[in-house]
Amino acid sequence: MIPDLSVRIDKVKFSNPVLVASGTFGYGEEYASFLDLNKLGGIITKSITLNPREGHPPPRTCETPSGMLNAIGLANPGVKRFIKEKLPFLRTLKTKIMVNVAGSSVEEYVGVVKKLEGKKGIDLLEINISCPNVKEGGIAFGSNPKSAYRCIKAVKENTSYPVIAKLSPNVNNIMEIALAIEEAGADAVSLINTLVGMAIDLDTKKPRLSNITGGLSGPAIKPVALAMVFKVAQKVKIPVIGIGGIMNTNDALEFILAGASMIQIGTGNFVDPECSIKIVQGLKRYCQDNKIKRIGELVGKLKTK
Repeated sequence: MIPDLSVRIDKVKFSNPVLVASGTFGYGEEYASFLDLNKLGGIITKSITLNPREGHPPPRTCETPSGMLNAIGLANPGVKRFIKEKLPFLRTLKTKIMVNVAGSSVEEYVGVVKKLEGKKGIDLLEINISCPNVKEGGIAFGSNPKSAYRCIKAVKENTSYPVIAKLSPNVNNIMEIALAIEEAGADAVSLINTLVGMAIDLDTKKPRLSNITGGLSGPAIKPVALAMVFKVAQKVKIPVIGIGGIMNTNDALEFILAGASMIQIGTGNFVDPECSIKIVQGLKRYCQDNKIKRIGELVGKLKTK
């Protein structure tokens, strides 16, 4: 028996539930010599903004116990160059393509999605609402339900692509944010983005990142991510995509049992470029060994009693 690993978000059908997370896989082409990209459920691009961004100066990454810190600063070529230089390669792939969109104002998010609208080779949008809202004093769009709602609603009104809202864990109540973006029309929710962290070089007595703090990812954040995915999945009716320290098949299965319909591989891509493909194969074997016909049968089947 060959198990059915397919998953659907709105009108888009994925061959399997394994995605590669934004910022960890470039624009796909960077990994093309390491693995068959078409075996992935989907590729999520680096964050794209309206105009080019150089990002933070180096050092921008460092390794930490059971994880890593990054402070890239959303470095990207801007939406026009993305369409001209990056999208042609993505169009050659059979796997689904999700463009991650970032901005510093609602108008910028809308400006990006308008330029992406109708472009061949794009299947979905992932909206990074962890970005600071310059009009609100630098508070992230995803930090409160009202700003999250406004951002996602504006995006939905200006695109025909399915929209996934990516949530930050650095909030008081992530369930409230999830309910707000669901009300705004989001087709799915992905979580979690990185936790805020820092590291210090004892020799120089300076931060190991130029930005002082950065985003913590990797196995260190998995228990936090798993708990948040479980809580959000209990509240929303839209699909949940789990992210955070998923390094192998067992990790992926934990997130699926907690309520995730799909999962994203982030830091794992740096450790092993074939990590995501190995997880696809592992999920298939697990389903075969346990006589599970569809991967969807496992979603949210955590036994709490």
